[in-house]
Amino acid sequence: MSADEGGRGAHALAQLRAATAGICDVIPLTADDDFHVSTATMACGNALLVESFASALEYDRTPAHVARGGLDHYQVTLCLRGEMRFASGRREVTLRPGDICLIDMAQPNHTVLTGAGDDRAHLMALILSRPVLAPRLAHPDSATASSLPASHHHARLLASQFAALWQPTVPEAGGPAATIEAMADIIAGAAGSVVEVDGAIERAERHLYLAMIKRHIAANLDTDALAVQDLCRRFQISRASLYRLFEADGGLAHYVQEQRLNRGLMLLISPASRDKRLIDLAVDLQFSSDSTFVRAFRRQFGLTPGEIRNMSEAWIRDHGEVPGPDDLLHRLGRH
Repeated sequence: MSADEGGRGAHALAQLRAATAGICDVIPLTADDDFHVSTATMACGNALLVESFASALEYDRTPAHVARGGLDHYQVTLCLRGEMRFASGRREVTLRPGDICLIDMAQPNHTVLTGAGDDRAHLMALILSRPVLAPRLAHPDSATASSLPASHHHARLLASQFAALWQPTVPEAGGPAATIEAMADIIAGAAGSVVEVDGAIERAERHLYLAMIKRHIAANLDTDALAVQDLCRRFQISRASLYRLFEADGGLAHYVQEQRLNRGLMLLISPASRDKRLIDLAVDLQFSSDSTFVRAFRRQFGLTPGEIRNMSEAWIRDHGEVPGPDDLLHRLGRH
């Protein structure tokens, strides 16, 4: 990740203008001394993720900027706070929190950012090269300003992926590259996709929904909020659709129990949980009893929780550090 701490005042404005001189003109809508901007960027698969906070300003990308070349990309922008007004030719769109817009940076455009009250505007943007998105679009040169309102389920789905890409918590099938590809399919569907991509949109939905639900599961393993009806209500999908999503994982119930057992393994080898009673750990992970937890744990790992704890303590004595789960399982395999 690369972070530009940004700053406040005329110096910060001068720095931003110098950094964007070949891309656009920056016009502050506040006094220079009140100007404030900060940005952070992160390479993510075959894309670039950018998060920015800025006081009220305008970006003007003129035909002269476009003619200089070097920026033949699409930008998918998510408004998180404040308001963004975007115009390109005769096309105009206003984004408010939760709204998403597709911007073709190969065309002149004008953007106005305003904060909420005295606060700064907050945006996240996914920068995609033209070869990634253009083949998916029916009309790649007229897709700019295509938007999804916050109320649309695809907008909510994409917004969830922005947050997950920025702060990944659960490894996802195919990694960030697969998520970017799925997001590109959803974006193309909103902007007008080619016929060949239409079938991919359904697959992309499944991929992103599954990733989103798995992140929710990982964050709630110690709660009772993972019942089928709770997940269906939260993610607005049918019971049958939810079951289909988890078929490859052996079913929803199997997946949730497997993740809880994995969490239990991590807690058992952690010195911070060394004095925690087994019954308390089992109840925290939503098992009905410590004996139920022990049986499930042995089926999963071939060891009882007590044996794992003993092995962990022996590893710490021998190596002076806390083992990872693979360390213990590999050690068991050698024996």
